[in-house]
Amino acid sequence: MHTSVRFEKVLPLIGLNDKGQKTLFDASMDFSGPAKYASPMEIVLQSLAACSMMDIITILKKMRKELITLVSELDAVRAEEHPRVFTSINIRYRLESPDCSPQDFEKAARLSLEKYCSVAAMLRASGCSITWDSELV
Repeated sequence: MHTSVRFEKVLPLIGLNDKGQKTLFDASMDFSGPAKYASPMEIVLQSLAACSMMDIITILKKMRKELITLVSELDAVRAEEHPRVFTSINIRYRLESPDCSPQDFEKAARLSLEKYCSVAAMLRASGCSITWDSELV
């Protein structure tokens, strides 16, 4: 895996992976005005959601469940002192499915966050606690 990030006089930073796909990083800074794109820490949270959701989708598809929508909302707390790492994150998953049981959904979320999701593993290794709840609609 290879990626690069570039700064060209003004924000946003432009991330480029080896497939040519871009990620834009921004932050409110004195010289650049209000941010137009997500900050690196917001992207970490979004990456946690995306990583775990991809696992959940894969697990539920293997269970032959039909998924209509899967949404996650994350709330995070950061340390007061620098480096301002995440100390806790809560993820709320909402799944719309005609044939998935709450038990299957919970099992998929647990397997993702406790076994498969690399982003969750990295965050936990830094001391961040990750909690979740799941709602079937």
